[in-house]
Parts: sequence; C-alpha cells; structure tokens
Amino acid sequence: MNTIKKNIIKYEKEEKTLDFSDFQKQNIKFDIKKLQDSYNQIVQTKKFDDGGGVTHFGAISLTQIPGNPDSVKGSKARGVYWTKPDKSGNEVSRDVCIDESAYSEFIKDYENTYFKEVFDVLSSKYKLGRVRILLKKPRSTLSWHRDPEARLHIPIITNPGAIMVVDHVAKHLPADGSVWVTNNTKYHNAFNGGEENRIHLVACVLDYKFN
Repeated sequence: MNTIKKNIIKYEKEEKTLDFSDFQKQNIKFDIKKLQDSYNQIVQTKKFDDGGGVTHFGAISLTQIPGNPDSVKGSKARGVYWTKPDKSGNEVSRDVCIDESAYSEFIKDYENTYFKEVFDVLSSKYKLGRVRILLKKPRSTLSWHRDPEARLHIPIITNPGAIMVVDHVAKHLPADGSVWVTNNTKYHNAFNGGEENRIHLVACVLDYKFN
C-alpha cells in the first residue's frame, strides 16, 4: 500500500486588538429630536454649499469670521487638508489654509434654532474653529486624507452603513445626541453606504489633545 504523505500547512491567525482611542466619546449629550428638528428647519430655506463643486459633499456653516459672510463660501467651506491621491503615495495639500480661531461669530440666521444652544455649550468647553452641518450623500465616500486638527462630531441623521475610518479602524457613530471627538490629524475618511443622507454637526477643535 502506498502511503501518501500530506503536508499540512498551518496558518496562524493573526490576532489584533482594535484600538478605538481615536474616537473619544465626550461626557455631553444633546436632545437628538431638537437637533433633527432644527436641521429640518434650516434646510427649508438654506441649501448646502458644495465647496466649489465637490461631489457628494455639502456644508452649511453655522459660524463665520465676524462680519465676513464670504468666509464660509466655496473652498472655505472645506479648508486645507492633505491627501495621497495616486499610486506614488506622495502627499499633496488641497484647498486653502484657514485661520480656524477667527470663526467666532455664530451666524444670525440660525440664532433661533437649537444649534445656538449647542454652540454655546460647546464653546464653553472647547476652543472651536468652524462649526458646520456636513452632508455625505448616499453610497459615497470622502478621500483618504488628514486635517490640521481634531474634529467634534454630533451625528444628526445616519444609518448603519455610515462609517468613519481613522488609521484603518472603522466605527459607526450613532445619532443619539452623543458628542464625539475624532483624531482627524491621522489619515481617515468617512463613507455613507446607506441610501439616505448622512448629516453630522462637525466642529474643528483647536485645543484637544489625544494621548
């Protein structure tokens, strides 16, 4: 009887503990229904700025440089970021540099909404730059990029397929009134794999330190 010897190759499964420290939930919570109602109130009269023709993206700025409504238009709705757009892996900068600390005036058109109360609370706890309502359209993604500072997120409308990825770690942020700060100084993106708009309130945070 011929004996057939089989070489059995064992593949060791690499175990890795995911580190979610770049997603930090804050000890603050807002009324999600009031947030959603205020958002619906604003979009009845205000359109999203596409930032100069960026697809699947939109911004409504809640703050501006005092007395300067042009400070929230076009590419200033986005601000500078760095990305690696092709196979070379070389990093390039996009858009314009912005003095985030100058965006201290809450826009009067929105003072009668719940967002003003949210802004006042956040401003008492953090040094904020621009505060915006950001739109990510269905079945779309941002570029793989990094920003100059951390970002504060309050999800307003979302779905299970709306995911943020920071340094290859993915997390869904639920729309329950919670406040998160994410480490956007690392490479990251966000995608909306659902079939409805993803809406977050997003603020630049200028004094937040990650460990």
